[in-house]
Amino acid sequence: MAEHKRCPWSEGVDQLYLDYHDREWGVPVHDDRRHFEFLVLEGAQAGLSWRTILRKREGYRRAFADFDPERVARFNKRSVERLMGDAGIVRNRLKIESAVANARGFLGVREEFGSFCAYIWRFVDGRPVVNRWRRQQDVPATSPESDALSRDLKQRGFNFVGSTIIYAHMQATGLVNDHLVDCFRYGACRGGATES
Repeated sequence: MAEHKRCPWSEGVDQLYLDYHDREWGVPVHDDRRHFEFLVLEGAQAGLSWRTILRKREGYRRAFADFDPERVARFNKRSVERLMGDAGIVRNRLKIESAVANARGFLGVREEFGSFCAYIWRFVDGRPVVNRWRRQQDVPATSPESDALSRDLKQRGFNFVGSTIIYAHMQATGLVNDHLVDCFRYGACRGGATES
């Protein structure tokens, strides 16, 4: 059986990275807990490699109550100190405190819009934006949609939600399909989308 053609960023790293590309990246997410998970992980990744975060994902799942925003929102100073000693996650106080603050903001968004999904999908008119990139170097780090979402999240008190981090979140959760057109996942992640 012929090997699949993939986005260049996913190749030659390790199986964990390859599986992430092949099974998760770019698949539209309509589950609040998964969106919260990616908010925590993308914020933790700032300044680090995604590979580092993928390797610590299970540690984050354990440390952050299986990414339950209600439970994380109740974390206090003692919880933060405990997490600062947890080698299973990135031990950066600002990132840990940000995850707790973002859980509280997440609950506020959910209360206002009924779900975080209802809120976040508004920024792409409810359907994935499908780009038609042919070369990895053409894929942008931000977009007008990530700029708008980042700005709105910051106004709501979220941290570690700059446009680059939010664009990565949008790519990961399928609000944007940035698989290259010759990647075998491009077509699979296109369903119900609008082309850009």
